[in-house]
This record gives sequence, C-alpha cells and structure tokens, in this order.
Amino acid sequence: MGKIKGTLLPFSALKYLGKKPHTVRYPLETKKIADRYRGFHYNDIDECIGCGTCSTICQNDAIDMIKIDGIESKKGDSGLRPRVDNGRCCWCALCIEMCPTGSLSLTDKFILTSSNPDDYLLVPGVDNPEAKDNISFVKDNDITLLNFNRVPMRELEGSERIKSFAEVVLGYVQEEARQEAIRCIDCALCVTACPAHMHIPEYIAAIADADDKLALKYIYDNNPLPEMCGKVCTRQCETVCAMAHKGDAIAIRWLKRYATEQFPDPSIVLEPKISDPNGKTVGIIGGGPAGLSAGYFLALRGFDVTIYEALPKMGGMTFAGIPKYRFPEDSLDKQIDYMKKIGVKMINNIRVGKDISFAEIKEKYNAIFMGIGFHVPYTIGLDGENLNGSIQAIDFLREINIGNKVDVGKKVVVIGGGNVAIDAARVARRIGAKVTILYRRRVEDMPADWEEIEGAEDEGVNIITQGIPLEIIGKNGKVKTIKYGMAEMIPDPKGGRPRPKLIEGDEHILEVDTIIGAIGQEADYSFLTEEDTKELEIERGRVVVNEFKQTSMKNVFAGGDNVNRTMDAISAIADGVKAVEGIEKFLLG
Repeated sequence: MGKIKGTLLPFSALKYLGKKPHTVRYPLETKKIADRYRGFHYNDIDECIGCGTCSTICQNDAIDMIKIDGIESKKGDSGLRPRVDNGRCCWCALCIEMCPTGSLSLTDKFILTSSNPDDYLLVPGVDNPEAKDNISFVKDNDITLLNFNRVPMRELEGSERIKSFAEVVLGYVQEEARQEAIRCIDCALCVTACPAHMHIPEYIAAIADADDKLALKYIYDNNPLPEMCGKVCTRQCETVCAMAHKGDAIAIRWLKRYATEQFPDPSIVLEPKISDPNGKTVGIIGGGPAGLSAGYFLALRGFDVTIYEALPKMGGMTFAGIPKYRFPEDSLDKQIDYMKKIGVKMINNIRVGKDISFAEIKEKYNAIFMGIGFHVPYTIGLDGENLNGSIQAIDFLREINIGNKVDVGKKVVVIGGGNVAIDAARVARRIGAKVTILYRRRVEDMPADWEEIEGAEDEGVNIITQGIPLEIIGKNGKVKTIKYGMAEMIPDPKGGRPRPKLIEGDEHILEVDTIIGAIGQEADYSFLTEEDTKELEIERGRVVVNEFKQTSMKNVFAGGDNVNRTMDAISAIADGVKAVEGIEKFLLG
C-alpha cells in the first residue's frame, strides 16, 4: 500500500497546473503587497532627536547610533542617527512602536541584492531619502508601547490655597512615583540639558525598581540641595525630554522631590565619606544655592569651610524670595542640617562690608567663593514711585518669609511678568488683597513659569497683559491710583519677540493701596573697596570668571546669579560644584 501511495504522490502536483504562480519574474513583473507591508526603514532626519530608543529596544542588535554629516548635537538632540543592519533586522517594528518622536517608519520597499554585506547597512532617511513616498507602517499613538500621559500631580484647590501658606503641591505617593518613573525611556537627553548634569536616568530607574535609597545616592552625587530642586527647579531637563514630542515630559522634578522626601535624615542613607583635613581654608560669602553647594563638596574633600550669610537663615534667595507655599522652611532646614553634619560652618546675620570687611576675609582664608546673588531690586522708574505704598517685590517677599507682617491694604498692583512678580502677587492674595498684575507684553511672553501663571489665575489674580504703567498718583503722600495705557504689539524686524507700543488715548486708572515693583534685580557690590573693584573684573553687573569660576582675583571664585544669566537654583548649584574643582586645583595643584 505504501509503495502505491509513493508512486502516485508526484501526480498530485498536477492540481496546480491551472493556478496562477505565487512567484514573479522580477523585475519584469511585480506583485501587489499588503498596505502595511514592512520593508526598509525610513527616518525623518529633522524630526529624529537621536535618543537611541530604537537601538536599545532592538532584539537583534540591528540598529547602531552613528554620527552623520550635517547633524550637530544640541540640547534635546544627541546629533546621532540610527543605522540599520538589514541583514539582522527581522522587521518586528518594535523600533517604530518605541520611537518617541514618530520620526521612524517602515516602507513597502524590500528588495536589495548585493554580495557586499556592508551594502545592507543603511542610514534611514539619508541613504534612502526617496523612501519618504513609500511609507507603509508608522507608529500609531493609540497602540504605541510608550505611555505619553504623565501621572498627574495632586494640588490644593485655588480657593483653599489663599487661606494659608500651606504647600500647594502635595507630591507623589509611592505608587504614583513608580508609575511615572516607568515611563522613562532612558535616553539621557535630559542630562545634557541639566546645568548640574545630574544622574537623571539612573535615579528614575531606581525609583521604578522601588529602590528609593539608591535613587537618593544618585541624586546627592552632584547635587547637595535636591529637595530644593525637587520643589522649585526650573526643570530645564524636562524641556528636552523625548516624551514631550508626542505627549507629556517625564515629571523629573517631581520624581526627585519624591525620592528626597522619603528620608527625613539623608545622612543615614548617604553615609558620606569625608576626606581627612587638607589644611586649606575657604571662606564663602553668601549662603544661597551656589555657596551651599560649594561649601558641601569642599567640606567632603577635606577643606575647612565657613559660609557668611547676611540673612537670619541660609538659602539666599530660595529662603528670602521663594514663598513657603512653594518651598517650605522645614525642607530647607533639613538640607542645611545635613550640611552642618558633614562639617560646613555657617554664620548668619553677618553682612560682609558691614560686620566684617572683605579684606578680613581675604586675610583669613586661602580662597574665597562669592555667591552673593541678586538681592537689590530695580526701581520701576515712574513718577510717584517714592510715595508711601510703593514697594519692591524682593523686599516684600523677604519680610514675609522672615516672619514680619506687611500691610498692603485691600488692592495691590504688581508690575512685572517674571516668577518674582507672580510670587509677590500670590503672596499678596494670601494676606487678603485683591491683586492685579500689569505686564507690558503678551501672556506668552511672560518669563514666569507657565504653571506659576496658571496657579496665580486659579487663585484669583487678575493679569492685564499689554498694559504699560504710566504714573503712580498719590494723595497726602500715599499711593492712591495708578495710570496705565494699553499697547499694541509691533513685530520685530530682526525676528525677536514683538515689542509693545503704547496706543495713544487708550489709558486707564486703577485704584490701589500698594504698588509692588518686580522688574528685575542686581547684585550688591558695596562691600568691595575701590581697589577691589579695579582688580575684580565686573561686566554688565556680573563678575567675570573662567571655566573653573575663578575671577581676575586669583584666590577669589564666584558663581550663581552674580555670574550666570540663567538665574535659577540649579545653575547656581552647578556653579558651586564647578568652583570646587577650581578651588581644589588652585590650592592643591
């Protein structure tokens, strides 16, 4: 029976004689393919940010990230682009599904013949730019493997906020932090944008793995004020997050805040290793983020460090200028106490130039670090500014933070559009005033963080944009009203932001009890003698330094607002850290 079946089996192929063959005579004939056929890759080079997620996810090691001509690295873009080994690729499309920008896709072109294996190494979008017209498979955001939605942050309601100075942001609980952390694709573009170059992917991965202690160690490695940054950082890292191209950036700031809040005493987890004393002394003028950071790392490296601060508490502008509803005092205390434990000496209520001279400090210490910040407010330059009831935002915020009462009356007008203006407005609301902000440009031009602007609006602050203050009018030596005019925006011929131009005749009057000016600040160099100012190079209000934050006075280093124009805490911290390297090199060789 088996022999008969074997004899007849070849004849069973006769049933295919009348059927159309599956094969085609290429290139004479072509075969219709499925609409979503997966052929060679295509990459929109301009949309791609070189995050390397496609290379990381590839199970066949078929994708490398390489440098190509014409693409330069910049914030938010590594400058690299994927190269695909089509001899290894299995066209599973995982790289497409994981692409955060949607730049990578697959085409319906799939034929390539060559005896040279290098010919199968293609840089999508560069080696096949014409493939843009043959895309057949793209990432669908509805079925992507990525989660583009941020875990929302819980906050107090606006009507509740203005009743007290309780912290507005409530922070993540453990499960929320874990869920947010696992969204990170570990591209590390955030690190390049962070002035302090923190180990962001590492501490986020540790949080995702439920290892909060490890996260804290990564965080403190190059930032001694992480809880401060976790609450008030300007989060430059988030502006370049790959996830923000199609959804929400990873909540890097909130995750840092979460990790630091888990441990009331960070020293127990960190167990800092302090070097033996090296015999060198450093005096630090200013206890803000720059001075504190420099003091912390210098103390760890065996230097004898003393910080001089004019205010009753360390923290500089973060203590004097940031309201407690954003940065609670106990949070600052925790970080300062930890620094004291490792040996940083701190003296408060001592003003250099008044209680101790700059010459005495130069005589007493081998090196000096200046982190004096910008504590002197600009005047607004209006007639009537000297009337009783016209004050500056920096002075107002400092008095409130120290614990003094300030009577601003029932109606307040704040002039300015930065974070200081927003802070002053929100604080005035909390002490019972009806508040209006006058800003000369559009709301999208305001330098303040968008979330601070939204917070002010939620709390009932009225923002008048394109309103130019003209005159403060008083009665019996006291502020009574303010006159302002409306402006139209004139395009800048050089491509900059539009400038406001007063509309003739469109003037308005507001009744007001207090005017708060918030148009900027500058540094106070009054502690320097005339001889010092000749030796210390100051340009446009800022001390000139080299890459190690060393000034023209060789034993004097500087950082923070009085050096850099970014004027935020994380940049000041980065300056302090860099100065430590410079001081160590200067004193120890």
